[in-house]
Amino acid sequence: MRHRLKKSACRLLWVPAEPSNAGAHSGGWGLQSLLKLSRAIDAFNTFVGRWVSWLIVIAVIISATNAVIRKVFDVSSNAYLELQWVLFSAVFLLCAPWALINGEHIKIDIINHTLPLKVRSWIDMIGHVLFLVPFCVILIWTSVPFFIVSYNQNEQSFSAGGLPQWPAKSLIMIGLTLLLVQAVSEIIKRAAVMKGLLPDPNAHALSAHEIAELEALKLAQAITPEKP
Repeated sequence: MRHRLKKSACRLLWVPAEPSNAGAHSGGWGLQSLLKLSRAIDAFNTFVGRWVSWLIVIAVIISATNAVIRKVFDVSSNAYLELQWVLFSAVFLLCAPWALINGEHIKIDIINHTLPLKVRSWIDMIGHVLFLVPFCVILIWTSVPFFIVSYNQNEQSFSAGGLPQWPAKSLIMIGLTLLLVQAVSEIIKRAAVMKGLLPDPNAHALSAHEIAELEALKLAQAITPEKP
């Protein structure tokens, strides 16, 4: 029993290696240093995501105000319409790293949830290294000149009274840069999980079916009247 508990604890906590495992010792300290960088990245993107998410409220207010003015006074503005699109784009792009931190991006849970934790860790690692990082790099590489040309031309909307286009185009390179930095953080954390320095978040993750059942239960409780 003691041996089993000791073995379980070693999978969750990093401890100094024995002299015969000098390479693991140095690797552990290296990852510990990188984990400090990862925590800083997570904190920054969480801060950005939480504040930028409030733009949804502003977009709703603008949309409602524009609709009321159009119906009551028969007056509308393309600038209001385009501002809603820009605000939504800002939320979508700048909150993507925050969503990645919390594991809110879409996964094929029906398959992924049935696999062993080690396999799921490798899937996450390969997905981040071979797909997410190159995806971000390519889009950043192509979006920078896309923005520069628009900015130098002071590109305006094709619609009368619309907004300038270059601020919206700048969101692409900014959002993808933040997502790339967050991808680096996720790779660090996944490497730490595979080395046993961090607990595996997949160990207690709910499947898509379990999440649906939980949401249905909450909805049933919300609509069921309380008995006197």
